[in-house]
Parts: sequence; structure tokens; C-alpha cells
Amino acid sequence: MKNLLLLAIVVAIFSSCTPTKNKLKIKKVTVKAPFDMPAISYPDFSDCPAFLITDFGAAQGDQQKTSKAIAKAIDAANQIGGASVVIPEGEWLTGTIHFKSNVNLHLQKGAVLLFSDNPKDYLPAVHTTWEGLECYNYSPLIYAFECQNVAITGEGELKARMDFWKNWFSRPAGHMNSLKRLYELAGKGVPVEDRQMVNDTANMRPQFIQFNRSENVLLDGVKITNSPFWTIHPYLCKDVVIRNLQVYAHGHNNDGVDPEMTQNMLIEDCVFDQGDDAIAVKSGRNQDAWRLDTPTRNLVIRNCFVRNGHQLLAVGSELSGGVENVLMDNCAVADGASMFHLVFIKTNERRGGFVKNIYVSNVKADKMREGILGIETDVLYQWRDLVPTYEVRLTPISDVYLENIKANNVKFTYRILGQREMPVKRVGLTNVDADTIREERNIAENLEGFTWDQ
Repeated sequence: MKNLLLLAIVVAIFSSCTPTKNKLKIKKVTVKAPFDMPAISYPDFSDCPAFLITDFGAAQGDQQKTSKAIAKAIDAANQIGGASVVIPEGEWLTGTIHFKSNVNLHLQKGAVLLFSDNPKDYLPAVHTTWEGLECYNYSPLIYAFECQNVAITGEGELKARMDFWKNWFSRPAGHMNSLKRLYELAGKGVPVEDRQMVNDTANMRPQFIQFNRSENVLLDGVKITNSPFWTIHPYLCKDVVIRNLQVYAHGHNNDGVDPEMTQNMLIEDCVFDQGDDAIAVKSGRNQDAWRLDTPTRNLVIRNCFVRNGHQLLAVGSELSGGVENVLMDNCAVADGASMFHLVFIKTNERRGGFVKNIYVSNVKADKMREGILGIETDVLYQWRDLVPTYEVRLTPISDVYLENIKANNVKFTYRILGQREMPVKRVGLTNVDADTIREERNIAENLEGFTWDQ
């Protein structure tokens, strides 16, 4: 009763503020690109009130009180049309955080939001995805659904406990059977609300941060440590700015950022150190993506540094909605990093979609396990024999351009494996090379319109 009264008082006070003092601003950032790149909108909460979670009952060492306090503060910020929910210095235990529109989660310097690894803290199940297929699963640790003007900012840290989640890294029989069931449900067009994937054996780990069907999204300044699954997942979003982040996540499937069916996005000045791809550009899988029909479009990545991972830039293999207009510029990979490719575009006969207008420039790297550029059209991993192909749709890939790319040691410079029925078209390399090439320098099958200016 006391907390409800406090919430009512806070809302009443700030509802009476003058509009100019309380109103959040929408800023725009203009980005140059070799394609028509619209200005990207993002929220600015600098003139909005700040709600300290301790004023809503948060207590260090008490997960239940802190979780409830954050939810109440988010509700209050939403009700007045815009405010920052402030996490003060210290470690704060919490369960899932669900955003509402016009809210900034702000972590002060020295603040650590430590997320539980008890799956029950991420129930009830929410409308989310698993590797490109929509379903109801455990809530992402931080989740926004159909929100506008949302942000995570500050100098603090978001950290996931991993003691339990790491037990789900291996894919036992029960997990694989649930993946097959989800694949079949999606392939047959079963409604998403009937794809309930929380059970004793599915073990489908949630994403750390998922902005789902949201607009005007900002992530700025925070450190992110550990993740049960994909780390940052903008899904079906518009206008997203991600900048000045430090990401460290070395669990299974720990991509850094997975833009999926998201349009108008900037990723800049970030440091990535993860167990999988740094930037993994996706657009849904198979029938689900064909139904949603939303390509990932207008993505710029610049001035980022990668300490470790699989690929610097991956496109696919979940690309059935299509990917176009991607620029990566002025990025670097640390010496000694154990990367596979700098750029890897991957698909298979089930995906459909398309890939076009991919530009990568001014990148430096050390030794690569594979090469600088890989394009492969028959990447199925464990799915090759796990489930059947319900419908064959090939992926047209064209207009891929690399410029000023240097690696020290690679297996090959490029390996491009198109399909006879649908060759890869128009690939251009300018000033792309490596000091040492361990095996065959250049590999190409079913490639049309290739140029290489050294």
C-alpha cells in the first residue's frame, strides 16, 4: 500500500511539470553511406525526470524488491510520457525487465544490474524468437515489445549470472526434438501463440536484450557481460542506435549484435569480445520470414573493435526476409584473435530471401582461421539431416564490395561458392589482400561479374 501511494504521488508530481521541462526529445543522426541512408531517430531523455529505483523500494541483495521497484519505476516513467529509471552505484539483483514506451534505463557509474539465472524468473513466456523462428519462450532478460522511444544508457554494467544457463549450452536430445517441433510448426503455418516452447526439455535460452517490434531505440555507454544466448537482438525494429558499448559474452551462440528484420540502424564505437559472430545480420528463417516480409535494410557499422569471435560481419544464415544496404567501415580485429572470416555470407536452399549491396571498407586483422571473404550457399549445419526441406527457395546474392582490407595470415583471400542455378553476381575487391596465404589463394564457383583491383 505504501509503495502504491508513493507511485501515485510521483506520477502526480511529474504530471504537473511544464511540457518543455518534461518532454523527451527525438534526435536524428545522419550517416553517409554508398546507398540512400535515411536519418536515424533516437530518444534523448536529458530534459526528462529521473526516477531512482531506491525510491520505489529497491534493496541491494533483495532480488524480489529490486525487480518490483524497477517495474514500478518503469510504469511511472511511462505514465508521465518520458523519464529515466536510474540504477545507482552498487550491485542490484534482478529478474526480467520489461520496457514500456518512453523509458530510459540509466545505469550510473559503478552500478551493476545482475540478472538471475533461474529460468522461472523469466516466465510467463513472451512472444519472441529462436534462431529466426517465432515462438513463445522464456522472456529475454531485458525485453521491449511494441515500444517507442526506449533507451539503455550510462556507465554501469548489465551482467548475467551463468551458473545455470551454461548447463543448457549443450544441445541434448530433448532440446533438438523441440527445435524440430518448432521448425515443423513454423513450416506448417501454425499460429505463433500455439508455439509454446517452455517445457522440461526444450532448454531454449533467452536473449539478453531483445527490442521486439519497437521504434526509436538507443543503447549507449553500458558494459554488457555474459549472455545466455544472443546478446543484443533488435527484431522487427526501426531506427536503432547502438554506440559506445563494451560487450563480453563467451557462451554458446553468443553473438554480439543480431539485427533481424530491422531497418535504419547505426552501430558505432563499440568493443566486442564474444564467443560467436560480432555482428550477425539476419532477417528470419524460411516460412516465418516469408510471412513477415521485412528485409533488414540500411545498417551502418563503423569504428568498432573486435577482440575475439567467429566473424567480424556475418550475413545469415537466417536471411529469408532479405538483407540489403549494409556498410561496415573503419573496424579492426585485435592481434591474436581467433576469427574465422572477416566477412561471411551464408545461406542454403531453404532460405530464399536475398543479399545485395554489402560494403566493407578499411578493416585490419591478424590471423584468420579461414579467410577475408566467404560466401557459401549450402550452409545447413546440424539441420541438414535433422529436418526435411519443405520448400526450396534459393538466395540471390549480388553487389558485395570490399575495399582496403588487410589481414596478416589467412587460409584463402576469398572463397565464393555460388549455386549453378543461381550464381553469385557482382563481387568487387579493391586493395584486399593478406601477407601470408596458407592454402589456395582464391576459390570461386558459380560467380559472375567479379573484379579485383589490387
